Amino acid sequence: MRRSVAGIACEQGLFFIAQRLSGGDMGDKWEFPGGKVEEGESDAEALIREYDEEFGAPVTVGPLLGTADFEHHGIARQVNAYRIYLTHTDFRLTEHTQWKWASLEEIETLDFVDSDRKLVPDLRKAELS
Repeated sequence: MRRSVAGIACEQGLFFIAQRLSGGDMGDKWEFPGGKVEEGESDAEALIREYDEEFGAPVTVGPLLGTADFEHHGIARQVNAYRIYLTHTDFRLTEHTQWKWASLEEIETLDFVDSDRKLVPDLRKAELS
């Protein structure tokens, strides 16, 4: 099973999300940023790399918050969601058009990536602040 990771930053009950660039199957959709785990890379290393590549932002990776299984192009995949801590929000957007802080209620109304939407029940239980 192929693994990907999602970084979950939460402040005062709001979650950091970003809207993907147009194009591809997930173009214009909102997501918890992250990406594929490369060969020989830990989940934490993948999140650090992805946030650097996509936002130019260093992150600290915390505990695992949830996991969701999904299928993409007929391939079984798993996304692991980790609590992350952003050191700043002076981002350089390379893979997204915008970002914002949103409640779980708002996230449920957005055009959100299906695999990340499956993480919402785990985030409700996590009691993040």
